[in-house]
Amino acid sequence: GSGGSPGSGEALLVTHLRADPSGPRGPQVGFVVSKAVGNAVTRNRVRRRLRHAAAARLDGLPEGSRTVVRVLPGAATAGSAALRAALDQALDRSLRAGPRTGSS
Repeated sequence: GSGGSPGSGEALLVTHLRADPSGPRGPQVGFVVSKAVGNAVTRNRVRRRLRHAAAARLDGLPEGSRTVVRVLPGAATAGSAALRAALDQALDRSLRAGPRTGSS
């Protein structure tokens, strides 16, 4: 990372949104939190916070969509509000770009 605080513009996460018409009815969200983020306690804390934030956003995601949230190391020191804001921003970006289709 840049060594700055989480609010200094450092990316905390990246989202990938894919439409899958043959998939489940409701949207699904999964998280990838690598060891670069921190130890198990830190990774689980970040994952819990993001899962809570994502649950509130499920209604705004397309039916049958699958979203993968890749958490970056800067998220380890971010608070719940910063993670929520980063997730909102990343999901909005993915939705504006439109979901990818297909299985590859």
